Amino acid sequence: MTPITKLPSAIPGVRFHISLNVTNLDRSVQFYQILFDSHPAKRRDDYAKFEVNDPPLVLSLEPNGKSGGGTLNHLGLRLATPRQLVAAQERLERCGIRSQREEGVECCYAKQTKFWVHDPDNTLWEFYTLDDDSLDHRGAGQSLEVMTNSTLPEDAVVWEHRLGTTVPVRIDACDNSVDEVRLRGSFNVPMPAEDRNRLLQESIRALKPGGRLLLRMLSGEKEHANPSLSGSGAPVKFVPSKDDLMQLVSNSSLTGIRILKYDDPPCFMHDGITMRETHIESFKKVD
Repeated sequence: MTPITKLPSAIPGVRFHISLNVTNLDRSVQFYQILFDSHPAKRRDDYAKFEVNDPPLVLSLEPNGKSGGGTLNHLGLRLATPRQLVAAQERLERCGIRSQREEGVECCYAKQTKFWVHDPDNTLWEFYTLDDDSLDHRGAGQSLEVMTNSTLPEDAVVWEHRLGTTVPVRIDACDNSVDEVRLRGSFNVPMPAEDRNRLLQESIRALKPGGRLLLRMLSGEKEHANPSLSGSGAPVKFVPSKDDLMQLVSNSSLTGIRILKYDDPPCFMHDGITMRETHIESFKKVD
């Protein structure tokens, strides 16, 4: 067998290459021109290429009429200092690219400060610095709204409930008035079945036709009460099973149900039960 020759840790002139499918070449070129503060090195009617020195990157754009999906989760740039991170975010915001910042996020066995932007085809870019690179647990990773809210208009109406806050008997919104409802950890506390169903039905009532419901929960292979988790999982007092979450949504009038995220490896292992960050998307039917 021919031995595998390993590349040296640093090779002068080597650049990372990414090729992305895009739906609108002009719009994507404009976005990446701002993102990298650089004009394309090559521009044709059916192709564009950026060659960036810092970081050493070759990015090509292919107008194939399709984008996103597949195995791509996100792309990212790690910056050396918090000052660089702030400067990068301020520059993009001044140029009209909206971003969302997260402080002290536990992700990928490290604590990070970061911000996120989406390109015109919803490709997610992460800019981050390392605050602590020695955590012994994976962490929850990027938040649900960071991954999925880029298509909402600026004036979109969003209602959100978070773990640790009181679950209302009635959502403070008129019927058919909300573009998106986010339930973040809402079912990670003990809750009678009728209360879970009521919150789900309230979400459906408030959503506009075609509006989206996003669930972000810690779920397990089977349910687990009082898991006594550490770190970011400490507030969790109940872990529903993934199948039960899916069944809850499937039994409603919602449509287009799919799992956006189901972490592997798991975030936690407790009493022999694996627990994963679980993101579920669904939509209110349009009559």
